[in-house]
Amino acid sequence: MSLLAVENLSVSYDRIRALHGISFTVEEGEIVCIIGANGAGKSTTLRAVSRLVKAEPGSRLRFADKDLLAYGPDRVVSELGISHVPEGRRLFENLTVLENLRLATFARRDTERIEADLRRMFRLFPRLEERRNQKAGTMSGGEQQMLAVARAYMSGRRLMLLDEPSMGLAPLLMMSLFDALRELNAEGTTILLVEQNARLALQFARRGYVMENGRLVLAGEARGLLENPEVRRAYLGG
Repeated sequence: MSLLAVENLSVSYDRIRALHGISFTVEEGEIVCIIGANGAGKSTTLRAVSRLVKAEPGSRLRFADKDLLAYGPDRVVSELGISHVPEGRRLFENLTVLENLRLATFARRDTERIEADLRRMFRLFPRLEERRNQKAGTMSGGEQQMLAVARAYMSGRRLMLLDEPSMGLAPLLMMSLFDALRELNAEGTTILLVEQNARLALQFARRGYVMENGRLVLAGEARGLLENPEVRRAYLGG
């Protein structure tokens, strides 16, 4: 049974159709990526899974055999353990690193694990511990992305949705971030990633989907997609 099963998902903004009945699955423990050009519908897909945008009638979304459409965005995090790292990070810039992380736990019921999780994030991202009392808005882009991932982990770790995590990062910081994500995945967090850097995404993920104009047009093992002539021509520079 898939951890996340999406069937016939359609989303519109006003009268403009953004997603045209897409279907895909994510198995527990997997890293799955969705690649495609700007405007393909990648971010909308994540926002639909986290219930931030409304799915149209006929859409079916199941998470751990529960009807995801029966949950509001707050319950998706607090009851199902789905966290979302949006494009642009959307941190509380006037709060410190520690305050951002603690605020992410407000709906958690396993209070005894919060301190252990906090220590885990500081071990995984030593820069955050160094800057624990620094306001988020004064940090570099790479440090803010680390904080966004750590905040998501603190709020819900079963499935992490990541929207363009490499955007604006220097290569060394980008690789450090993806190494940390691999560690989180190895510890049990399932990851669904949307990314414009197709080569990076396909090297990171086990399986991938290719999206064009609100439709999924290709799917398969990430290694196979890396070698696919159509993918190479359209997204990997030939």
